[in-house]
Amino acid sequence: MALGRASQQVDLLDPVSAFCGAALPGNSIFAFLHEHRDTLFPDGMFADLFAAVGRRSVPPSVVAVVMVLQRLEGLSDREAVDRFTFDARWRYAAGVGGWGGAGRAGFAHTVLVDMRERLRRSERPDRIFEVALAAARNAGLIGRRRVLDSTPLYDAVATMDTITLIRSAIRGLLSVAGPGLTRPLRAVLAGAASGDDYTSTAKPVIDWDDKPAREALVDSRARDGHALLDALDGREDLPEPVAEAMPRKVAADRVISTVDPQARHGHKTNHRGFDGYKGHIALDPDSEIVTATAVTAGNTGDVEPAAGLITDLTDDPNAGPATVYGDAAYGAGEILHRLDRAGIDAKTKVQPPVAPAGKFTKDRFIIDLDQQQVTCPNGTVVPIRPVKDHTRRAGKADFGAACATCPLRAQCTDAKTGRSITIGHHETRLTAARTRQQDPAWQADYRATRPKVERKLAHLMRRRHGGRRARMRGQLRIAADFTLLAAAINLARLATLGLTRTSRGWTLHPT
Repeated sequence: MALGRASQQVDLLDPVSAFCGAALPGNSIFAFLHEHRDTLFPDGMFADLFAAVGRRSVPPSVVAVVMVLQRLEGLSDREAVDRFTFDARWRYAAGVGGWGGAGRAGFAHTVLVDMRERLRRSERPDRIFEVALAAARNAGLIGRRRVLDSTPLYDAVATMDTITLIRSAIRGLLSVAGPGLTRPLRAVLAGAASGDDYTSTAKPVIDWDDKPAREALVDSRARDGHALLDALDGREDLPEPVAEAMPRKVAADRVISTVDPQARHGHKTNHRGFDGYKGHIALDPDSEIVTATAVTAGNTGDVEPAAGLITDLTDDPNAGPATVYGDAAYGAGEILHRLDRAGIDAKTKVQPPVAPAGKFTKDRFIIDLDQQQVTCPNGTVVPIRPVKDHTRRAGKADFGAACATCPLRAQCTDAKTGRSITIGHHETRLTAARTRQQDPAWQADYRATRPKVERKLAHLMRRRHGGRRARMRGQLRIAADFTLLAAAINLARLATLGLTRTSRGWTLHPT
């Protein structure tokens, strides 16, 4: 398919364009896209996605506008095309005007599917996000402060119960085994006590209110699964699809769906869990523009993608002072160390140390890493001994025998062996960070800045379809869709701010 190009001729007598131009506010997303579509999304920007010859595609500039509006309104592909076909505002934004003339009808919803796949396979899959961010930078809207946060993204699959998950996994293994492996695997199942041939997707018929019957059913299907894995264990000639269909996952990273094996159980808080992924963003708090996004499995901590969210700050250390804000999820020693090395001011909240039953917390002890010793509240000094079996610990201080006669024992520990203190590699940084965040000026800046990212996440998640609930499966596709959503929110924000294009570039105050 060859690159299609939008018409550059403007019909000044088109009644739809005239009506929308007069009725829509100047800072609406529709007026903004109508005015700047050719600058933001010129058809040539997508030339690498199409062949040199062939049937002409729907102009990519038009498709890009539809994709942006679709993500803003949380619509399916069919709903988005329907809206483009009949909503005057969408047609005005896309620059196609009214309904008269050739080439002004709608297009098939598969055009959107095709465009997403072309972008995903390209070298610049996030170019729509990049264009919006570049316009904000050109207008001087992006500073050197970032706020980090994450939000759950629910997977786009039905939650599977244990028996359905086991049977689906076994059926999936049998479907990719091939004739040479299917026979021995079927023989294993034929000799199993369960009697299940796994040819049907229906659940076995039992009394589901009978707990022993349910447990026996799960046990028998689990035994079938282990028997199949044992039959294949140690074979080095397994085809790749078979090897992928027989993973042995530990409980912390177990597969929760056979149709989206990258989804995981996650916890936003101790009392609130979810199934799926996490969406991570970095926000410029002054302009409220999203500067970076990432999507990880639901069980991934917020620390892991943090470095990738602030590369624009760390890539140019000479650009001036920078600051990163974050809640306690980003108050880990690794983050503080990384920010300190990059010369970035860390305003990430660090949780105070805790101890059970109101006992003395770690900050009541004087930890001297230079002297490799710890002093307890009673004045007892013990050395820090190295701990080699845990990479996050610098060592451990055991007060053991001294606790037996200590007058403060009841306030310190109930352990029979006495109190012990674990010292991490970043103990000094964590202690300094806890001290800093007691400063009233630090607290005022934090309270005035960090909540902005919560509001932006609320904007991103306000539509359930394609917001809180993912529209597709697989981490790569969900990440691309989440980035497109951030691009749409950024464009809406730029429209609200009154961004416009002049001969000197993008500006908020044209001369």
